[in-house]
Amino acid sequence: MVNVYAASGDIASRSVITPKDITVEEIPKKFVTEEHIINTDDLENKVSVIPLSAGDLITKNMLKQASAVMEENNRLITLMASERVFFDEQLEALDRVDIIVSLKDKDENKTEIFMKDVKVARVANDNKKFGGVQVEVALDEAPKLIHMQNYADSVRIIKANVGNGKAAAPQVKKQKPKAEEKPKAKEKSKAEEKPKAAEKKEADKKE
Repeated sequence: MVNVYAASGDIASRSVITPKDITVEEIPKKFVTEEHIINTDDLENKVSVIPLSAGDLITKNMLKQASAVMEENNRLITLMASERVFFDEQLEALDRVDIIVSLKDKDENKTEIFMKDVKVARVANDNKKFGGVQVEVALDEAPKLIHMQNYADSVRIIKANVGNGKAAAPQVKKQKPKAEEKPKAKEKSKAEEKPKAAEKKEADKKE
């Protein structure tokens, strides 16, 4: 006998399956196929595309990955490394990226920032190696990104710096304190007083 997983109660379509939604059922080994769930890892962050009732066996062909989109009006767009799409470094889920495109515009080559601070929702691996990402964008921005993905000469995805949101304070050259200028002012005052003292001395002699 082999332990497989089934619904412990009613599971609504498109709802994320949780540990409390499943139970273990035993079936003869000869009836077990590749579609049966024998490991809970296969249920992690998954939804059923059909409603399930208590006792229904859960199979892989009825499961889909739960959406990582947080906003109702956002969509996930897949960007895989290719001849057109380049990644400067390996990324992880929840990273932020800037998307830079290069294209020809009226016989003129142009490179520009197409999107800034875009959220990476998921990372896609190809043979256990980093292969691309799914980015979360607003619905009205999705067609523009797909168009660039298909027709731009190159699309470059670079990791955005994540700081504290405050711009770096500009460096200001230190000015010498005015106190240093005072001795010069005193020297100047003494220099002006010498001729006056000499004039007074001459006046006294004449008297």
